[in-house]
Amino acid sequence: MNAAQRLVQFLEAQGVDTLFGYPGGAILPFYDALYGSSIRHILVRHEQAAALAADAYARATNRVGVCVATSGPGATNLVTGIANAYLDSVPMVAITGQVPSAVIGTDAFQEVDTVGITLPVVKHSYRVMDPNQLIPVMAEAFHLASSGRPGPVLVDIPKDVLNAPAQAFVPEDFIPSEPAKVEAASVSRALDLLHSAARPLVYAGGGIVLAGAVEQFREFVYKTQCPTVTTLKALGTLPGQDALFLGMLGMHGLKPANLAVQSCDLLISVGARFDDRVTGLLKEFAPHAKVIHLDVDPAEVGKLRQPDAPVIGDLKDSLAALTHGTRDLKISAWRDQCQDWKKHNSWNYDAPTDLVYAPKFLRDLSHAAQKETFVSCDVGQHQMWVAQHYAFNAPENHLTSGGLGTMGYGLPAAIGAQIARPDANVINVTGDGSVMMNIQELATIKRYDLPVKIVVMDNQCLGMVRQWQELFLDRRYSETDLSDNPDFVQVANAFGIPAIRVHRADQVPDAIRKLHEEPGPLLVHLLLDKEANVWPFVPPGKSNSIMLEGKNDNDTSET
Repeated sequence: MNAAQRLVQFLEAQGVDTLFGYPGGAILPFYDALYGSSIRHILVRHEQAAALAADAYARATNRVGVCVATSGPGATNLVTGIANAYLDSVPMVAITGQVPSAVIGTDAFQEVDTVGITLPVVKHSYRVMDPNQLIPVMAEAFHLASSGRPGPVLVDIPKDVLNAPAQAFVPEDFIPSEPAKVEAASVSRALDLLHSAARPLVYAGGGIVLAGAVEQFREFVYKTQCPTVTTLKALGTLPGQDALFLGMLGMHGLKPANLAVQSCDLLISVGARFDDRVTGLLKEFAPHAKVIHLDVDPAEVGKLRQPDAPVIGDLKDSLAALTHGTRDLKISAWRDQCQDWKKHNSWNYDAPTDLVYAPKFLRDLSHAAQKETFVSCDVGQHQMWVAQHYAFNAPENHLTSGGLGTMGYGLPAAIGAQIARPDANVINVTGDGSVMMNIQELATIKRYDLPVKIVVMDNQCLGMVRQWQELFLDRRYSETDLSDNPDFVQVANAFGIPAIRVHRADQVPDAIRKLHEEPGPLLVHLLLDKEANVWPFVPPGKSNSIMLEGKNDNDTSET
């Protein structure tokens, strides 16, 4: 067997049942070996989509996602998806072909330094020059991708190496690396702070999901009865309708969440990293609070906010220790205050006009779900509306590009999730700007007969950029006009996908029903008011206590 055949053999033994890719000259030996194997290959129409679909497949299954591309432009097209996985800590292995080893460094056709290009956005990268080392390297790559803080690993393989004979190799099982043991002293310090706090607040981050610690997290919250806010990636760690859940915090966080953060006297950060979109002006973030910081990654603890009680270790263990040691907290007055903020700042879903009102559409879409539903988003206004108004009951059902903010993520992500969970309902909520980034993947949906639903929120502009131009750049709308969009219904039909157009509020109930009940794929072209903005909005570089609010939503105040 040659190395390419050994690679396919290894992937099968590893339990890889699906990979996403696009063939080309340098990776051709692998595709020849893949022919007739048990692995399902999903042929996307752009390599970026392969990486993004593998990302979502990993999130939906809690397994390593795998993507494949050829050398040169194939590999460079993967980079955005690899970077997306890196910033959101998603386990992925990217396999790329490379020009034959004899011509590496000669500017050969379709040669780029794939290892060098991806070095800043991977946990590790390899170029395999010995065919007998390919399988040991692949075994290490899968281990690294999924252990500790997960992330992407790249394996670059010259074409001649793939074609070369390779010995059989059975990789040894890696001994799982043990996270740091949670120190009893650190737990004791944290409990002392918790028991002395009058206004404790839980600040939940995506690390909870990566650690598989949602159950332990909920036990801690319910034992302490602490009000809770989450980041974008932690939505669903506490059910969206839970009384203790105040919403997402930060730049586009809900008002009760930001008010609670700015008023708390203890911030319990669980798997969060104090991202700038969350904190606003860092020195004024939770200004009255002491901080307990739970994280598996010591590099995150104290990186931006020095904690009073760091608790480093596996979040399952940390949360269990805190839950076990917690006494009844005397914080009923604080809970009442948070509930009062929640009540008096509840969203007004009465549409300002008879046009489609995005927050109400998403709230109703959420309430109408009858079975497990995944929602994938792109980036922009629609992404923030989903975060604010769609009630997620499990974090894995929310697929979004957090750290990188990748336009074009949503459609490939929906494909990855639908492949991973064929019985689930998968809805891509996207914008008219974002959907055009990877619209060619409608062909992938049609080819594999995937029942993916697509909601294109069309305001004929780059909505979030236009909103910033409106608020901070004196309405100088530079290059945000998309009034020459194609007819998205006709585009979908051209790919063989049925589509409907919705432009009035009274058409929404039927559209939502179809999004949940249509057995096959469907595109809903949702026409929105171009002037609609996302509120609240903390201006960049400002404290979270400064929340701009817009007309016709709640009120016109500046808090």
